[in-house]
Parts: sequence; structure tokens; C-alpha cells
Amino acid sequence: MTAKEVARKKKPMKRGGAKKKIRVKRAYDPPSNEDGLRILIDRLWPRWLSKTALKLDAWVKHLAPSNELRKWYKHDPDKFAEFRRRYMAELKSQGDALDELRETVRGRTVTLRTATKELELSHASVLPELLG
Repeated sequence: MTAKEVARKKKPMKRGGAKKKIRVKRAYDPPSNEDGLRILIDRLWPRWLSKTALKLDAWVKHLAPSNELRKWYKHDPDKFAEFRRRYMAELKSQGDALDELRETVRGRTVTLRTATKELELSHASVLPELLG
């Protein structure tokens, strides 16, 4: 399901001035009732996980780092600053798709799911910055 379809299907609950909360969790962590919208942000489906196990609301693989960027980076901590810069440039070039996701998460609790082991050194630490 795309972010646009999720936005149409699930309306945010109105709470007096409540702000959205964006969390990041590994795809292999069990789902929680506090997750809100669950959105997979990886280009590739996590190994050994079924669609029912993830309980996703959307998969925005088109907003994941390109294969070229992912292969260049290889989660090398020394390359993270440059990876971050390049990934942000890729996201900004996505314009409408990024705006669509921003609209979907506005005012909601959201959990971005990823298979990566190193959350702080991945796209999962960059994307929430652009959604705020």
C-alpha cells in the first residue's frame, strides 16, 4: 500500500494539539500497539519476514537509498556524513513522493521500519529529519 492510500484509509485521531511522533525500529522487532502507522523504508524486503509478520501500513521503497548509494556506502561509519548528504539529495529530488509521505505522517504517530542493524548509521536516521 502506498503512503497516499494509507492517508486516505486511516485518518489521524484528533487530540488537542497532539504532535506527531516518529520512531524508528528494526523490521525484526515485534510490532507494538504504540507503533501507530508502520512504514517500511527499505528498498529490499527484509529476509525471512512475511508480510503478515510485519503488519505494515505502507512500504515506501522508492524513498530508500538508491542501489548505487547503498552499495557505495556499505555502512562504513567513515562514509556516513557523505552518505547522509547524498541520500538527502536523492530524497529532495523525489519531491512529490516525499511531500506525499510528509502529508501521510502529519499529526500521527509513525514507526519507520528497517532491516538495518545500525539504525544511527543508516537512512533510518536521516529520513525522519525530512519528515518533520
